[in-house]
Amino acid sequence: MSKFSYIFIIGATLSVVLMSSCGKPKHKDGRTDTYSSGTISIASDESFSPIVEEEKEIFEYTYTQAKIKPIYTNESDGINMLLKGKIYLMITARNFKPAELKNLQDRRFMPKAIPLAYDALALIVNKQNPDTCISVNDIRNILLGKAKHWSDIYPGSKRGDIVLVFDNRKSSAVHFAEDSILGGHPIVSPNVVATNKTADVITYVEKTPNAIGIIGSNWLNDKGDTTNLIFNRNIHVMSVSRAKKATPANSWKPYQYYIYNNSYPLYRTIYALLNDPINGLPWGFANFIASPKGQLIIFKSGLLPVRGDITIRDVNVSQ
Repeated sequence: MSKFSYIFIIGATLSVVLMSSCGKPKHKDGRTDTYSSGTISIASDESFSPIVEEEKEIFEYTYTQAKIKPIYTNESDGINMLLKGKIYLMITARNFKPAELKNLQDRRFMPKAIPLAYDALALIVNKQNPDTCISVNDIRNILLGKAKHWSDIYPGSKRGDIVLVFDNRKSSAVHFAEDSILGGHPIVSPNVVATNKTADVITYVEKTPNAIGIIGSNWLNDKGDTTNLIFNRNIHVMSVSRAKKATPANSWKPYQYYIYNNSYPLYRTIYALLNDPINGLPWGFANFIASPKGQLIIFKSGLLPVRGDITIRDVNVSQ
């Protein structure tokens, strides 16, 4: 780039700053936020709160005049808030449904879905439980009430009834189970329960030897582990198989690499769902997460970024 080009860019930036200092334009709804300044509330599925908090911290450090106020809720309530115009950005594990798109477009909005990352649904068990391989078919049978006891999956097991625990009855994990594991059918097993948030699932499993918890994999990482291979030491993470019978040879843990090469079967795409008519701060934050800096934060969190070059290295893991 020529010296003249640099001078032109600096001059243009100063002009924008001087113009913005004269007062931000107000819109009909009273909003004064811009792409990189102001204060705005967004919604996110509660299970993604760790990564949203990390992205928020770096975004606000980079754009010192911006303030993001996350509302951590379940998937259903968050998307309803978006459709009603109470918030303009929802971070969740699904795209807009056709009816939702039509509803917004009929009202002359221009909704946008930006894929951000791939997240694994991890199955966790108590540290005392040595049974850590499970098949998707086993999970399906538990959800349908066909497998109610540990002995139904592991013949001879004396661990008693299986208790399968979700983070919230209306969460993205429940919707994934119904849509992707049960093929659109509802969960009917009396052995399936729900807490209020992800942290409660982990606590429940830590205290309950016969429980299986279902949580987003971004909750598992040891923050001191830069390889994202250790996971939370207070629980065991199950290996999951596509085969009818799970064995150590055909089952995989929710490591980034096994999401990347499609070995781990329970993964989903995280989206930023936008309905922001002024392309203001919600757009700025969503596009920051999708930018190289935001994608690097996602990678370090243990999720798999949608964009960017992936380098594969051999790592020796001892347990």
